Amino acid sequence: MSGQTFIIAEAGVNHDGSPDDALRLVDAAADAGADAVKFQTFRAEAVISRGAAKAAYQARTTGGGESQLDMVRKLELSRAAHVQVAAHCQARGIEFMSTPFDMDSARFLVRELSMARLKIPSGEITNLPFLVDLAQLGPSLILSSGASTLEDIRTALGALSVGLAGVDPRGITNFAAQLDPALLHGRVSLLHCTSEYPSPPQDANLAAMDTIRAAFNLPVGLSDHSVGITIPIAAVARGATIVEKHFTLDRTRPGPDHAASLEPHELAAMVSAIRDVERAVGDGIKRPTPSEAQNQSVIRRSLVAAHAIAAGEVFSEGNLAAKRPAGGLPPAALWRVSGRTASRAYVADEMIDGAEIA
Repeated sequence: MSGQTFIIAEAGVNHDGSPDDALRLVDAAADAGADAVKFQTFRAEAVISRGAAKAAYQARTTGGGESQLDMVRKLELSRAAHVQVAAHCQARGIEFMSTPFDMDSARFLVRELSMARLKIPSGEITNLPFLVDLAQLGPSLILSSGASTLEDIRTALGALSVGLAGVDPRGITNFAAQLDPALLHGRVSLLHCTSEYPSPPQDANLAAMDTIRAAFNLPVGLSDHSVGITIPIAAVARGATIVEKHFTLDRTRPGPDHAASLEPHELAAMVSAIRDVERAVGDGIKRPTPSEAQNQSVIRRSLVAAHAIAAGEVFSEGNLAAKRPAGGLPPAALWRVSGRTASRAYVADEMIDGAEIA
């Protein structure tokens, strides 16, 4: 990981089923400096029923003349293409990730492609049998929480706890009560998310990251679907440890997610800005920085003669002033010096020498 924030460039299905475009997306993510590029792995028939309608944003971007199942069928990548993409990621030095939508896909990713971590999409947060099985599979997990309540997250984490503990889930009626923080630490991260494409800025609710972090004491990041790069950058300033953002080779292409995605130059700008923000957040210790230490004497003040002062004259607020630069008596010495006698003459603006005060 190149910075404090783990940046996931979400290719998703923006390859439109083309292995060549999937490889081009890997190159774009690597060139932008992302830590990982993430795809989606699924068998459409295992995820979507024949009668499922498209989401409103999908109908806007792809039309309403086909079912959700027919649309998604065209967006599958073959197993062979996955192997090719994973190998290309390794060659480009970027982590290959994917979101599985069924257990057969999850097992393929972990056992055949050796994926160390899986992303669980927001839509699966109430799919408790799936969560239990994913936890038992063994990889680290990143759980997204779009369209969810805090209790939804608690219940999902309870299901993951059950899977990690190897407990038989049959008969459990309150999965939230099974939440075991000791099992989750180091294994599970959470993403705040707004499940709309694109999501309006007023719905970002970045403060919810603080609530999630306080409730579960787990790493928290943002899966962002807003237009532009402002909100993910702000999330990093607020403490996001992971940022996930959709990107595409061309936002004008047909397909469900292109319109709400960044183009490669925008992805690169986001990564660069996030790295700047990481450096800007710092360590929290308030002290002069190396860059500003050289200016300290320039911007601070010393006690000087407000006008010519004769030897033997009594210092007072009338003949003393505080002016730049620093280096002499600090302005706070005004009250200590007032009433004392000048041991020599001073010209206007000359620093008062504490050693020569009678």
